[in-house]
Amino acid sequence: MPERYSPQPDYDFARDFKGYGEEGLNPKWPNDAKIAVSFVINYEEGGESSVLQGDKTSEMALREFSMGPPWVNERHYTTESEYEYGSRAGFWRLFRLFTKYKMKYTLYAVAQACEEQPEVVKRSVEEGHDVASHGYRWVDYHTFTIDEEKDYIRKAITSLKALAGYAPRGWYYGRDSTHSRSLVPQVYKEMGEELVWYSDTYADDIPYWVDLPAERNEADSKGLLMVPYSFDCNDFKFYTAAASFGDPQGFLVHLKNAFDVLYDEGLDGMPKMMTIGLHCRIMGRPGRLGALRDFISYISKKEGVWIATRTEIAEAFKKNHPYKKGHVA
Repeated sequence: MPERYSPQPDYDFARDFKGYGEEGLNPKWPNDAKIAVSFVINYEEGGESSVLQGDKTSEMALREFSMGPPWVNERHYTTESEYEYGSRAGFWRLFRLFTKYKMKYTLYAVAQACEEQPEVVKRSVEEGHDVASHGYRWVDYHTFTIDEEKDYIRKAITSLKALAGYAPRGWYYGRDSTHSRSLVPQVYKEMGEELVWYSDTYADDIPYWVDLPAERNEADSKGLLMVPYSFDCNDFKFYTAAASFGDPQGFLVHLKNAFDVLYDEGLDGMPKMMTIGLHCRIMGRPGRLGALRDFISYISKKEGVWIATRTEIAEAFKKNHPYKKGHVA
């Protein structure tokens, strides 16, 4: 490991502390919506670390019950079964809930996981939901070489296109490398596919543009639209020791508080977006689903709420606020 960080001009992005500033920016959501709500279902079951896939250990992250250090070169049936719950039962419980309320979600699809259960993608597409990429596998990419990561990006795009009928229009890793933000749009371009948005950011409450290092000398640059994801309104915090949701009621209260503040800002003429991150093996458990159901019921009674996929949000934003080179916000 180097003693000091060395700049990487082909991959580095400038930090932006100002954003939209005091005046903010009205994204101008369709039908004068006061808030855009994005539900995300992370589908990872079957793409996690596993000795069956040649990994040294079984997955240790986002488990119901942590059992100490990882087992090296041994199967961990407890962990495997927790993930299998998400694909066998949890996803379908979430799917039925969104179907009942006729609300659209974005599927953060780990391609290898979806290859194990293609019905998840098939039914999502049939019901008009958005299938985005969550990588080819749900592993940590910061240890990958550039060529290895590019190969996995290609595999994810190819796999999900075969399953969904279209290449994923959006991308979220969650375990990205320092090169990912540049490599993903680069591979899309090489494959002749369109990347509409990228979500490995938590920097704002509405989308924003960034310049791509690879386009600095190109007159016809496209930029990259960042659609921020959320760690605070995310069910993974049921599994974390610090600042966790101790019970479903705490999760519900947090979601309602966040929604109310953002909704009020929309009523004041400054609409925002709210992202709710869900996992099949976490929120798909019956003891937790009631909190999500109550939140959905709560917002369904409000006027001016736009339940949208992340691609719909990105396309609406691009229409009203197209990219301008050198103007990241």
